[in-house]
Amino acid sequence: MSPTFDWLGLMRAGITGLGLRPAEFWALTPAELALMLGYGAGGSSLGRERLLELTAAFPDTKDT
Repeated sequence: MSPTFDWLGLMRAGITGLGLRPAEFWALTPAELALMLGYGAGGSSLGRERLLELTAAFPDTKDT
């Protein structure tokens, strides 16, 4: 059985809540719509270990 979606609720959230035009709503990917609706917001913050990994991978350099 395939999952069902609350299309009316999603359209209401996108068109009424976010002020999207119907064409804009239908042009969005599910991931884009989820992000605009705030799903996945407030993810984990950047920890010190990850910061050190990034600075090692992308060191600041001066162009000469």
